[in-house]
Amino acid sequence: MDEVTGSPPQLNRRVALITGGARGIGRAIALDLAGEGWDVALCFRTSRREAEETAAAITGAGQRAIAVQCDVSDPAAAEALVGQVERDWGRIDALINGAGPYHRINLLEESVDGWRSMFDHNLHPVFYLGRLVAPGMQRRRWGRIISFSMANADQQIAQTEVTAHYIAKVGVLVLTRSLAKQLAPHGITVNAISPGFIRSGSAPEAELAAMVKRIPAGYLGETADAVAVTRFLLSDGARYVTGANIHLSGGWGM
Repeated sequence: MDEVTGSPPQLNRRVALITGGARGIGRAIALDLAGEGWDVALCFRTSRREAEETAAAITGAGQRAIAVQCDVSDPAAAEALVGQVERDWGRIDALINGAGPYHRINLLEESVDGWRSMFDHNLHPVFYLGRLVAPGMQRRRWGRIISFSMANADQQIAQTEVTAHYIAKVGVLVLTRSLAKQLAPHGITVNAISPGFIRSGSAPEAELAAMVKRIPAGYLGETADAVAVTRFLLSDGARYVTGANIHLSGGWGM
């Protein structure tokens, strides 16, 4: 792992660990939480420049942030990441699983490595990180775990171009409900957010614009919409909400 930005510890503040926090929805959530007084640990795999800029924006506003390069598809690296944040800042109160790379390829043309990579980067880290942050949350009897799936994953429909990615996102929903049931007695909630078409910079604008006619609400979502749902799920107002899958899609995918 490679930490690129840091600031001194203060152990009495809430701490969020965000994977995929360098850009898009993850970045928007990181900036919002920092504005609410959270300390934010950003995990990135390849987006060094964006991670540095996000962390600098947070520290420049007087809040604490670190950006750590880590491939959380590696269980040993995931363990080292959680250990570093807990060692430096004393706790992890919220885990936000925002990383979710995908590629489009016909199912029968998919390679074995490509197939495996979709599970390694979309599903497995939710398990690796969840089991690692849970003990500290259990001791403090408070915690939040939020994972990102996709808006029609609960439909389990045929997907010929993003098959492995889609199955991995279905798995995220099953794992979310299982963790929710396991951790509910300890004051920990575990929920999923399932975006549809969000203007987050991860897809070409022309492609997004072409999808508007398929969205019942008639417009694309913004990162601010994801921020609002995340803020609610992290709040004490959502203490009785666990195992939920919140569609963030303007009605698409139903």
